[in-house]
Parts: sequence; C-alpha cells; structure tokens
Amino acid sequence: MSNKAVYIHTNGTELSDKTKELLRSKLERSGFTVLSEFKTDAELAICVGGDGAFLDAVHKFGFPPVPFIGINTGHLGFFQEILPEQLDEFIFNYKQGKYSLQPLSTVKAEVVDGRISGNDSSFSGSRTALRSGERKMSFVPETLETAEFRALNEVLIKSAHSRSIHLNISIGGSFIERFSGDGILVATSAGSTGYNYSLGGSIVDPRLKLLQVTPIAPMNTTAYRSFTSSILLPSDMTIGIIPESENAELCVAVDGIEYKYDNIKEINISMAETFVNLLRFEGYDFWNKVKTKFL
Repeated sequence: MSNKAVYIHTNGTELSDKTKELLRSKLERSGFTVLSEFKTDAELAICVGGDGAFLDAVHKFGFPPVPFIGINTGHLGFFQEILPEQLDEFIFNYKQGKYSLQPLSTVKAEVVDGRISGNDSSFSGSRTALRSGERKMSFVPETLETAEFRALNEVLIKSAHSRSIHLNISIGGSFIERFSGDGILVATSAGSTGYNYSLGGSIVDPRLKLLQVTPIAPMNTTAYRSFTSSILLPSDMTIGIIPESENAELCVAVDGIEYKYDNIKEINISMAETFVNLLRFEGYDFWNKVKTKFL
C-alpha cells in the first residue's frame, strides 16, 4: 500500500449507501483516507452495488490503472468479491496484503465515418447496465466522423430498429461472411459470462487473452451464410464490420452504453491495450464462482 487513499463508488440504492457509510467509518478507523471524489492516484477504488455499478465506475473514471474491488449489494455480482457482512475481513486482509491483482483485458471499437443519428436522448448515448438493469446517461456529440470506444465486457452491433441487419464481416483483413440477423457481439474473456453467455456463447477463463464473436439470431439463406456459433480469436486479430447499406441505422453498444449511428463506413473491433485491474483475495477461484452463480 502507498498513500492509503481510497474512493468508494456506489449505485445509490439504500442498501449500497448504508454499506458505503459503514465502510467509510471502518476504513477511517483503520487509518485510511476516504476521498470525496475519484483521483487517479488513489490506491483503490471500491464499488458498492452490483456488476452494473462496477462497469459504471470503470467507464466513468476512464479505465484507470487504479485497482478495483467490488462489494456486492446487487443480484448476480459476478465481478463483486465482497459481501456487506465481510467488511472487517476485507479491510484486515487488504492491510495484510493477502491479495493479488487480476488484469482483465478490454476491447475497443473504432467507428469510421459514422454520424450520430436521431435526437432521442433516451436512446442515443444512454447506458443500460446489462447485469443490473440500471440506466445511466452519457453525453454524446451530435455528429462524429470517427470515434473510438472501449469496453470491459463486450461490444454489440445491432440495428437501431426492430429489424435484421446485413453486415460484411472480415477477420484479420480476410472476408469471412455476409451476416444477416439481429446483430453481432464481440466479448472479452471477462465478458464471456455476461450477455455473451445468454446468447449461447462460451464461458472463457479471464486469464485467456482472446476475443469471442457471437452471432445474435443469425439467418442462413441463399444470399446470406452466417456462422451459427461463437468464434474464438487471438488477441492480435481485428474484426472488420462493413454495413451492406450505407444508410443503415445501427446501434453500437459498449458495455450497455448505446450509440445510434447512420452512414457508418466501417467498424473495427480489436483488443485494447488497456487493462482493468481487479483485486482478488486468497482463495478466489473463477470456476467455483461460475458454478455458484450459474449452476
């Protein structure tokens, strides 16, 4: 530990706020400084809530190098390590250094020559936390030429309306398929247990640095031939997506943050250089958590 300054982020529910105040009191009695606002030189960011609170903090603070730890007051809590009744144990183990850092890979999406379409603020730039059901708002410029987004869990490409989309997809610069269906999801290993899993994608150990491309309701016709299962790709591969129609209105969603575009030239999705560091205490086992949460 260095400066013993920590920041507590909460999703604002009654239970989360009560847990935050109790944790603040315990941390201060243990010699920590609890920051009133997030700073990049903090030694730890504590997220109180569900997985949505954790994802919200990661995006809000710009994917910082500061390690994160989660206290689960939500439902699934797959990223969240600590329960509210374990606060004393958490502080003791942290002070004793009985933890390790788990770096989680992230994914980036480059939208080339796209234009933000529509003025419906309930859609453009809105965030729907896929795990917790929370809804947040993000500022988005009215027009963009090229923009880059990052995600911890997944990047989703789908129609901005309730209709199928038609996409030309390449991997590593080689054309692979003419996709027709509801959309394409590209997930990290950490995101494999989220939306990807509900679509029938594979669960991947987060220690594996790869991307998983999962189709959403693919159609196979004489005109369109699509993979019907997930594809696993090494970390140095780029997925290129070109809409068949230049006028197609698409939704690009990064960890549930949705942006509505039209006139997109192409979308390039690849592994980002950024990592998100999670604090893991002794005894943490990914596959035991998978069993506990899903079986």
